[in-house]
Amino acid sequence: MIGIADTVFLFDVDNTLLDNDRVQADLDAHLTQFYGKEVRDRFWEIFENRVSQLGYSDYLGALEHYRLEAMHHPKVLRMANWMVDYPFCDRLHPDAIAVVKEAQRVGTAAILSDGDAVFQPRKVERSGLWPVFGDNVLIYVHKELELADVESHFPARHYVMIDDKLRILDAIKRAWGNRVTTVFPRQGHYARDPNLLAKFPPADITVEHIGDLLEHGLAALAKR
Repeated sequence: MIGIADTVFLFDVDNTLLDNDRVQADLDAHLTQFYGKEVRDRFWEIFENRVSQLGYSDYLGALEHYRLEAMHHPKVLRMANWMVDYPFCDRLHPDAIAVVKEAQRVGTAAILSDGDAVFQPRKVERSGLWPVFGDNVLIYVHKELELADVESHFPARHYVMIDDKLRILDAIKRAWGNRVTTVFPRQGHYARDPNLLAKFPPADITVEHIGDLLEHGLAALAKR
């Protein structure tokens, strides 16, 4: 039987622990250099369309779609190699691992992410995050709709959700109420888009960088 923890810290991945904006910038530069601007622009067009359809970033799905359009362009096949072999460990935000380890010191820590079933787990593994979390990794299509399942894996008296998207934090706050403390690191383009910021109430706690939580004190967020 799974025991009930006092506090579970739930960490998003993209632009929370990992600088995904830099990953996208590197991919953009790679596509431009090796395949040209036309290929780059078409890839991102497909990518954005899939984000609108699916609600999460589907890099390999976008590549597969593009491949169907460029079946006779053999160089396209090497795009996937670049993506899956990318050194995500070099794109972790400063002090991200230290924050996770501090959370583990005062409670239980787990990844709570959105994404596909192939590339997102690969990203978590290649970044070195998976072993740091000791297999406490949950990846859904829409995580804010899967909170009952989250509770089944990590039952707790209190949760701390750390995410760069106010939309996600607001949805989780409305579902869990006072059982959750929401933390908003203002990292990445979603976290600094004034139109998005205007649509949702502020999180319980806002920091400029994930590493700022070391000074804030994660123990103060834990319920004992």
